[in-house]
Amino acid sequence: NWGRVVMAIGKSGEAADRDKLTIWFGPHCVARNGERAEEYDEKTVAAYMKNSDIVIRADVGVGKSSARVWTCDLTHDYVSINADYRS
Repeated sequence: NWGRVVMAIGKSGEAADRDKLTIWFGPHCVARNGERAEEYDEKTVAAYMKNSDIVIRADVGVGKSSARVWTCDLTHDYVSINADYRS
């Protein structure tokens, strides 16, 4: 859901230009200039999102800096296993 990416960018507290915001999931542009990209195809992107590793890239439309962040998906099984763990 690329709307969640937009929400996270908005809540980050960093500068962003909504009208220039562009988001890719891997090679697939899902939003361009703050709107759904014309070439966005939900089935293609959904298939990409099933990969074990995915890349989400965002151009927030301000400046020329860049950053890379690594994260993980907290799956239901991961949460369940660790909820039962006591230290």
